[in-house]
Amino acid sequence: MTSTPATAVRVLAPTGMLGAGFPPATVDRGLELGADVIAVDGGSTDSGPYYLGSGTAKTTAAAVAGDLRILLRAASTAGIPLIIGSCGTSGTDSGVDWVAGIAARILDEERLSLTVARVYSEQTAAALKERLNEGRVHPLPPMGDLDASTLDECTRIVGMMGHEPIADALAAGAQVVLAGRATDTAVAAAVPLTRGMPAGPTWHASKIVECGGQCTTDPRAGGVLATIDRDGFTIEPLDPSNACTPASVAAHMLYETVDPFRMREPAGTLVVGDATYTALDDRRVRVEGSRFEPAGQHTIKLEGARVTGYETMSFTAIRDPHILARIEEWVALLHEILTGRVRQTLGLDPSGYAVDIRPYGYNAVLGSIDPADGPPREVGVMLLVSAPDQATATAIAKIANPLMLHLPTRDMDHLPSLAFATSPAETERGPAYEFALNHVVDVDEPSGMFRIEITEGASRD
Repeated sequence: MTSTPATAVRVLAPTGMLGAGFPPATVDRGLELGADVIAVDGGSTDSGPYYLGSGTAKTTAAAVAGDLRILLRAASTAGIPLIIGSCGTSGTDSGVDWVAGIAARILDEERLSLTVARVYSEQTAAALKERLNEGRVHPLPPMGDLDASTLDECTRIVGMMGHEPIADALAAGAQVVLAGRATDTAVAAAVPLTRGMPAGPTWHASKIVECGGQCTTDPRAGGVLATIDRDGFTIEPLDPSNACTPASVAAHMLYETVDPFRMREPAGTLVVGDATYTALDDRRVRVEGSRFEPAGQHTIKLEGARVTGYETMSFTAIRDPHILARIEEWVALLHEILTGRVRQTLGLDPSGYAVDIRPYGYNAVLGSIDPADGPPREVGVMLLVSAPDQATATAIAKIANPLMLHLPTRDMDHLPSLAFATSPAETERGPAYEFALNHVVDVDEPSGMFRIEITEGASRD
């Protein structure tokens, strides 16, 4: 017996990231509206390479558990899949296992029987070297060709999956899919695509809902529901008092994209240049005209992080108007004297370490292009030292300590008193990481670089 093809698929996106929180009532509202799947992102690279390099999450276990408990209950009650991508912030294997462990405890406490799939995305340097030797690894701008040694330097490497491994897990019977690194859109696109919805509207809707309520006029009010059909999609907030407008929906194509009209996925490119955004009423928007161009070659993007050194940070505050009127001279003087004292005390030249001095309140964010006119009222000076080992980084920061407390400008005839923010003044930050990979791998099988493990739901009395 064949099933009737779906005429529409409804995707409930409760929040932009698991652990960020959302009003529980909005999920109930989504179920009332007939949601077919709950999809939520578990992380991203937004917060830098540390989380990938160290394999740790930026969210707390308590926050993830709070959101997950609501979503697991909802998925069980409605009998619909729950899909979470980029588990543990960066989608490492440890991140997937971390979220899976939290989920297992909740399922046991709530006496819920749901089959859970773990989709792993970590890659080994050895396997990637084979693909590199086969000519299957290519750089993305501005990177150059990949050197095999870079793979060995990375503490962790993940491949960014499209919807296919998630769809495979669902086809294998999973009711909850906990995926490693995935495109933000893949978690929302998997069910609509497997149920026959066209790729253009599906990928466009998935892009719009990736951050939950960010496409609404009040992002704090909770997530959204996207209804995808064969001609387009309709999007509405889960909070009845919230609203989507054509501008708020269309604007999300500007978010984290190089080109607001084209967005590459592993399988091809979403094109929205001809899309139309129409207000159906004062809170719902209809989008039509999106299309998807399949790629000639399916690619998997690689993300990898490596240790660049060890950091120690110190922070002092300046209120002295004489120094503030000459803040650039003071920063340059601090750097000059510190360099000399480090050479004298530790025998180190600047090539053996790095010092970053950032005057917050002056130009720490924009640097020389800061438009501020006139001296600032107060400045917080952050000193960030990076060295090959923690002890050296801390030693340099300690040498800077008296300078950051009492350094006068060259024309002052007395020692000023500045204010450290903490005691002790030096904070050891541990290893620092940088992203080392911005490359793609040509693959013949979209799911071939990923591994799926399924845990059957336990029967409950």
